[in-house]
Amino acid sequence: MAGDGLRYELMRARTRDGGETTVYLVRHPRATTRLRVRCFERPTRLDHWCAEQGRAEAIVAGFFLRDPHRPLGEVVVDGSPVPHEPVAAPWGPLRACVHADGDGSVRLAARRELPVDPAGDLVQAGPLLVCDGASVVDGDDREGFSAGAGQFDSDITSACHPRCALGVADDELLALCCDGRRSGVDVGLDLAELARVLIACGARDAINLDGGGSATLVHRGHLLNRPYAAENQPAPESRPIATALLFEPA
Repeated sequence: MAGDGLRYELMRARTRDGGETTVYLVRHPRATTRLRVRCFERPTRLDHWCAEQGRAEAIVAGFFLRDPHRPLGEVVVDGSPVPHEPVAAPWGPLRACVHADGDGSVRLAARRELPVDPAGDLVQAGPLLVCDGASVVDGDDREGFSAGAGQFDSDITSACHPRCALGVADDELLALCCDGRRSGVDVGLDLAELARVLIACGARDAINLDGGGSATLVHRGHLLNRPYAAENQPAPESRPIATALLFEPA
């Protein structure tokens, strides 16, 4: 553990089909960490931005649409709503969010369970993976990711992919990312497997973030994961994204 209390862990997770994938985990102490949402006006490579801005700790946040570039789902920064593409009806109120109210409290919940006009920062992502220490991934499409797959490149709830997630433990925030799309090396994780890994790491609550080719985890200013644009097609750089979660000193 470093003097700032951050802990980095590198592990291999085994899937139910016998495959394996690389998992990267950064543990941030809640007592000394302030979680913030950053929304980029134009597509931005998170690791490049972190290097330019001197930000050491970050992970991709919500989903986005291209042409024109805009976040998919609600985003609030410092209490002010950000222009975005609404989640297709009727799923908006059911879609899970990260809410950081600015005083150190971080809550993961469906949008309808959070304040109408939230203080601090909020970003819609999802689906929710873990609640009160138990997996809530059961095959039901309660947040409409399968029904609303037309807003994505594919149904993100199916199969194994590179993934990112935020976990909340009693005294830590968990920034987790897994590789994927490398045959025989990194198969990725499905959502149930992702939930299982987060629970094993101590998460009381957890939410899925953007993943696939957008999966990006930055620790101490460096990109940890290996981006793959498609199966066995490594990407030369990280993908430009729309929103990120920043882990800042409190």
